[in-house]
Amino acid sequence: MVVLLQPELDTLNRQVDVNPKCKPSPVRIPVVNLTDQNAKTQTVKACEEVGFFKVVNHRVRPELLTQLEEEATKFFALPQSLKDKAGPADPFGYGSKRIGPNGDIGWIEYILLNANSDPTSTQTAAVFHQTTHASFREVVEVYMEEMKGMSSKVLQMVAEELKIEPKEKLSKLVKVKESDSCLRMNHYPEKDETSDKEEIGFGEHTDPQLVSVLRSNNTEGLQICLKDGTWVDVPPDHSSFFVIVGDTLQVLTNGRFKSVKHRVLTNTKRSRLSMIYFAGPPLTEKISPLPCLVPNQDDWLYKEFTWSQYKSAAYKTKLGDYRLGLFEKQLPFSISNV
Repeated sequence: MVVLLQPELDTLNRQVDVNPKCKPSPVRIPVVNLTDQNAKTQTVKACEEVGFFKVVNHRVRPELLTQLEEEATKFFALPQSLKDKAGPADPFGYGSKRIGPNGDIGWIEYILLNANSDPTSTQTAAVFHQTTHASFREVVEVYMEEMKGMSSKVLQMVAEELKIEPKEKLSKLVKVKESDSCLRMNHYPEKDETSDKEEIGFGEHTDPQLVSVLRSNNTEGLQICLKDGTWVDVPPDHSSFFVIVGDTLQVLTNGRFKSVKHRVLTNTKRSRLSMIYFAGPPLTEKISPLPCLVPNQDDWLYKEFTWSQYKSAAYKTKLGDYRLGLFEKQLPFSISNV
């Protein structure tokens, strides 16, 4: 179990109080059936209205999901001294408590892997070496291919529904070998039985990439923020996936899609395990509103930037910062300073 120092716990508890406007009961989350003939329309509607939706009938083998969860659980159950040998995460490898370089902390430990790196790379090999590395490595590689396929499919449906040309414009950003995608496995340890307070597992934030594909075990804790600022619980469903719109897709659609704020609260006595595939474009890819959606550049809400520039800017911020504000056209800002 990850143990936080008392000053860190006090900080976490204060962070929870910052957002008192929260609906404890679940609200209806958009559901997209990938086998439905209306899946494209459902996907775009969900991206516009919520920025978040559940994916069912995804055809990812249940045994693959079970195996990955079992292997990840084995890793996080290792003695802390062994897990530490797979870190520190900077940014890849094993990490705990601290999220990013700017002071954010959480009731969490995690593994972060580059989805396109050599599986024998230092960070990846260090993680797999600490457990039954052969089976862990194999299942992770298969899982990341499945997630690349799912994120590509979602982006393809978006392009076809919005009549973006060429129709592979978005999905290609994830499929090419230069894409900058990663897989994060988060473990939120169970709470102390004597505590009745909620702690922040992962603080509120938006994801910077195109889309994120998330799956977790059957434990609650995930919340999303609606457009009116209300936080709502997302009912857990270990057999389905959740897709989250990222900042980059918000820019490409000129704000038509919204990257949704989300967070994880550790409010149960059961540990939570989640896997998130972050589908990112190549580092050199230029990001701006798509001309086929917004022909007149005067109507663009954002300046053009590369994914590398945005990633660099995001890395310098805290979790809850509004990163896109740096790239909005109305702000006096030069991306050359990022």
